Amino acid sequence: MTPPTFADPESLRREFLALLEARYPDCLADRGFVTGFDPETGEVTDRDSRHLVATCRYVSNFSLAVTHDARDPWLETAVHGLEFLERAHRDSDVDGNPTYRWLFSAAGIDDPDGSVQVVDDRLSTYGHAFVVLAHARAADAGLSPDATAPSDAVADLEVVADPAAIADAFLDRFYEPEHGLCRSDLDADGEPIEPYRGQNANMHACEALLAAARFTGDAALLERAETIARRITVDLTAETDGLVWEHYTPDWNHDFEYNEDTPRDQFRPWGYQPGHHAEWAKLLGELDREGITWALDRGIELFDAAVDLGWDDDRGGFYYAVEADGTPVAAEKYGWAVAEAIGAAAVLFERTGDERFRRWHDRLWNYAAGTLRAPTGMWRERVSADNEPIPPTDAPPVEPDYHPIGACHTGLESSMAIRENRDGSNK
Repeated sequence: MTPPTFADPESLRREFLALLEARYPDCLADRGFVTGFDPETGEVTDRDSRHLVATCRYVSNFSLAVTHDARDPWLETAVHGLEFLERAHRDSDVDGNPTYRWLFSAAGIDDPDGSVQVVDDRLSTYGHAFVVLAHARAADAGLSPDATAPSDAVADLEVVADPAAIADAFLDRFYEPEHGLCRSDLDADGEPIEPYRGQNANMHACEALLAAARFTGDAALLERAETIARRITVDLTAETDGLVWEHYTPDWNHDFEYNEDTPRDQFRPWGYQPGHHAEWAKLLGELDREGITWALDRGIELFDAAVDLGWDDDRGGFYYAVEADGTPVAAEKYGWAVAEAIGAAAVLFERTGDERFRRWHDRLWNYAAGTLRAPTGMWRERVSADNEPIPPTDAPPVEPDYHPIGACHTGLESSMAIRENRDGSNK
């Protein structure tokens, strides 16, 4: 399959469906989804892990599919994911708000007594942000309590929830108004686990709140998303020459020593992450679309920082983590970083009309098609500095091609926005 281009939205739609079909229906389990696949062969590498982030990302993927390709399997599969999210991951409420378990094993979910084999029951800020996103995406696909389409019967299922209510519960538990940001993980009883704060969970909180605000029209949710974005990308970067640092103390002072010895950590690597600069660029472009006018210029700056800091001019790809001068501290290259840069380029082209972003969009897709897309059609999660495939790790898998599917969706959304603006200006 040739790489998608921004000028050909149908090519983005084909890529979107190819990514879904590379896993479907093999990803379906009796309860939940299988996420661990070898992208080279399609062989299952982890059949038992049920990670909250993976479940939510599957719900998001198949919900987006309903909006781009309204076939029955996508709707049914999104509902399948919601049922597992709400009936397996969801635990008892704490302080009146729903809680969702971070990780458990499928080996115990069909025990006669109905118990599950809990591996990690923490209340993760990062994970609960994805719960908000999953419900917002599902609602946008018609799976909301007051929906009339695509199916009243589906919309009335107990697992369908109001994304505004889910978002409010998230904010009640994790948002700290005195800082304008979200706290870190809690234990199963709602008590703090460690004296840590992180930008990554807040970035995904911004993403989720923005999605919920767009569906509901709730101005308060949009305001929270904007506040988080400004705090992370403007206020806190004043001390780091405009770059986004990952780790902080409970008072939101930069912690430059946290995980200094583990720059390859799955969720909290040390160093500056070019991929997160690109991801913030995308979110800031989307905030500009919602009328947050300060966000666009900052988004452009962060896209440029991602390229300047982390793009390998000779071989392509973004280094995973770098020092402030761009020296790699983890030189392998992750697919998600490229996907987020693709989405950022699409949104920034939509918002500015600057052709360099369209060129970056297509250049990044060329790299992805030649290096990240595996023979199965799935994306390789990561490659070496020399762009050689790296086998999956033993960590519980969390990436069901959520990022490249999101890149396709963002490109389609931006292409549609440009077309609508052009058609509107011609009336």
